[in-house]
Amino acid sequence: MDGIAVGRSRNRGILSGLEVAVLVSAVALPALMPDYLTVFATRVAILALFALSFDLVWGYAGILSFGQALFFGSAGYGAALLARDLNITSILVVLPVGILIGAALALVLGGVLLLGRNPPSVIFVALGTLTGSYAADRLVRGWYYLGGQNGLPSVGPMTLGSYEFIGGPVFYYLSLSALAAVYLLSRFLVRSQFGLALAGLRENERRVVFFGYKAQHIKAIMFTLGGAIAGLAGSLYAVHEGFVSPSIVGVVMSTQVVLYVLFGGSGTLIGAVMGTVLIEGLSFWLSDSYQEIWPIVLGVLLLLVILLRPQGTISMVVGERERIGDFAPRVKEVRDATS
Repeated sequence: MDGIAVGRSRNRGILSGLEVAVLVSAVALPALMPDYLTVFATRVAILALFALSFDLVWGYAGILSFGQALFFGSAGYGAALLARDLNITSILVVLPVGILIGAALALVLGGVLLLGRNPPSVIFVALGTLTGSYAADRLVRGWYYLGGQNGLPSVGPMTLGSYEFIGGPVFYYLSLSALAAVYLLSRFLVRSQFGLALAGLRENERRVVFFGYKAQHIKAIMFTLGGAIAGLAGSLYAVHEGFVSPSIVGVVMSTQVVLYVLFGGSGTLIGAVMGTVLIEGLSFWLSDSYQEIWPIVLGVLLLLVILLRPQGTISMVVGERERIGDFAPRVKEVRDATS
C-alpha cells in the first residue's frame, strides 16, 4: 500500500508541476516575444479555453460533441451583433452574454439529445451535435443580416469604461486570466464528488445508474457547462480577431477542437491546453518554414501521435490514473480509521 501511495503522490506531483510550468511560461511570454507573437499567443489562449470546454464534455462526461463550435461561434456572432446593432462593447456585458448564449444553446440541444425516454447512443449524440453545427453554418452563410459568406467584419474592441482592449499584452493577460479561472474551476469540479460520478459514468455507466444516479441529467449538466465555456471563448475570439465568419460555427472548427484534445490527451484538462499550444505552434512554424507542404507535414505528425500515443502527448509524462482521477482515501487515513 505504501508503494501505491507513493505512485499516486508522484503522479499528482508530475501533473501539478506541469500545470505550474505551463502557467509560469504563459505569464512570462509577453516579456520574451514581440507584439505580433503576443497577439498570436492571445489567440492560442482563447482556443485553449475552447478546447477545455470540449475536454470537459468528452474527456469527463463521455459525450462526443462533434458540434462544439455551435456554442463557440454563436457566442462570437452574438458579441459582433451587440457591437454592430446596439453599440454595446462593455466587457461586463459582452462576456456574460457570450456565456449565456453558449449555455442556453447547449441546454436546449442537450435536452433534445440527452434527456429522452431512453438513453441515447454515443453515435446518436455525435451526429446530433454535428448536425446542429452544420445547420448553424448553413444558416449564417445564407442570412444576409449575419453577413452571409463574408461574415461580420469590423467588430469593435471590448471596453471597460473608456479603456479599449486591443490586441497586445493587456488582452493576452485578460484571456490568460479567463483560461486560468476556468481551468481552476474545472479542476475543482472534476476532483469533487460530482467528478467521482463522472468518472463512474465514463468507466461503467450501468453500475452508476444502478446506484441511483441520473446519468443523463449529469451529462446534460456537463454539456451545458461546456457550452457556457465555449461561449466565453467565442465572445473573446470575436472581439480579439475583429470579425466573425461562418467557419467559426461550422464543422471545420468543431473538428479542430477535437484534434486539439486528441493530440494533447483527453480527460486531463492540461492535455487540452497543451494540445492547442502544440498544434497552433506547429501550424505557425510549419506554415512559415514550409509554405507548400506544411498541411501534409502537420497531418502526418497528428496521425503518428494518435497511432502511437492514443492517450495523447500528455501520456508521455502522466499515467492513466490522472485521466480517471484519484478519489481513494490516503493510506494514512485508512490506517487511522482501522486502528
